Amino acid sequence: MAVGERDKISGQMTTGHEWNGIKELNTPVPRPVYFFLITMGGFAILWTVLMPSWPGINGYFRGLLGADQQAAVIQSVEAAQLERASWTSRIDSEDFAAIQADEELMTIVRQTGAALFGDNCAGCHGARAQGGPGFPNLAAAPIMWGDDPEIVAETIRVGINATSAETRFAQMLAFGRDQMLERADIDAVVAYVETLSKPDLVATTDPAVLARGAELFATNCAGCHGENAQGMTDTGAPNLTDGYWTYGGDHASIRHSVYNGRTGTMPSWEGRLSPTEIKLLTLYVLDLRAAQQ
Repeated sequence: MAVGERDKISGQMTTGHEWNGIKELNTPVPRPVYFFLITMGGFAILWTVLMPSWPGINGYFRGLLGADQQAAVIQSVEAAQLERASWTSRIDSEDFAAIQADEELMTIVRQTGAALFGDNCAGCHGARAQGGPGFPNLAAAPIMWGDDPEIVAETIRVGINATSAETRFAQMLAFGRDQMLERADIDAVVAYVETLSKPDLVATTDPAVLARGAELFATNCAGCHGENAQGMTDTGAPNLTDGYWTYGGDHASIRHSVYNGRTGTMPSWEGRLSPTEIKLLTLYVLDLRAAQQ
């Protein structure tokens, strides 16, 4: 090893190592670094003694302080359940009208219901329940099975076209795919249905086509959608005269619905959510609707 020499520029000693004319300075490690390493090493030893740390054959070293995060979480959950019991008992025992008239309870419903809806329903119906392609607007559109609180709660419980033995069933027939109507008849029905929510189209549509469409509607569609096309809660068929469309109200979307049919699905939440949570969701959705009116 070469003998160390003093660097002419920095004045520090070199280690004697040289690579391509570059000499390595003999720079000592700063004392604060040693202090930091010793302090952190001491802290690590102290921590492993006081807190749960090393695994063993039949368990782990629990630490001299006896800290147990699992027990702490259990205690926290139990405390939260006791706090919730003060109002969940009222949600369970009081009827919908009484809860809706109680502003204190409705404040809880809005807070808790928003979290429940966001976790379980927003993926389909949107964060504000305004729906999207294939999923109805729960905040403003008429609810197809009815907006009575008991009916809404039942729909959430059993679902639509779901796996529950009590599920609600709703299906739009495929009039074209299953060759129930000819192409010209489908076009006539579609033209007629379009004018139900867009009366301005009547002036630009062949009267003979509209007459044929109205006749076909009365024969094939009114049994579910009603003679006035305003929907029927008994069958879960939507109102075709307003501006709310689950699958789209443009010509192509309506024709696709008539030709291929529709079978929407809503999961059954019984077993996934408690009766209290289903009631909270019902109240939350109805409160959103009230805010839109």
